[in-house]
Amino acid sequence: MEPVDDLSATLARAQRGDEDAFRLLYRSVQPGLCRYLRVLVGQDAEDVASEAWLQITRDLASFRGDADGFRAWTATIGRNRALDHLRHRRRRPVAEAPAEWFPERPAPDDTAGAAIEATATDAALALIATLPRDQAEAVVLRAVVGLDAKAAAAVLGKRPGAVRTAAYRALRTLADRLGGRV
Repeated sequence: MEPVDDLSATLARAQRGDEDAFRLLYRSVQPGLCRYLRVLVGQDAEDVASEAWLQITRDLASFRGDADGFRAWTATIGRNRALDHLRHRRRRPVAEAPAEWFPERPAPDDTAGAAIEATATDAALALIATLPRDQAEAVVLRAVVGLDAKAAAAVLGKRPGAVRTAAYRALRTLADRLGGRV
């Protein structure tokens, strides 16, 4: 994946219906959004992200703002879909199907490389998920999604100072838990 040099220009083109620009926008924002959602809803993150992208796609033309505002907007939509998902799951718990029910199919990509990368990411996100929710959300929005304190505060419905404090406490807690393993 190539980095998008000017996400604001790409956003403007996507809003005018340019499919290639939308593809670049999606590839730029989706990984951080999924990591954020993984902290909130665990293994259901990709499903929740799909629901979020349906709304993002539907409302993209009416969005007003720059690239940072877009990231904050997508994180807000993702968070709202995650909270809806958690409420729904509490009302109707889902029984998990055993792996034996599914036929074996080889993966089309480098499974070993993907597994190593996913394990490291999963371990980091699992550690973050052990933090109090406000701290976990603050650190993921700031460090993974790349929002500044003001944008993260808008997503969380808090003041920027509260988000900075929560992220700072989260990072100190994580450093203490890791001991000298960094």
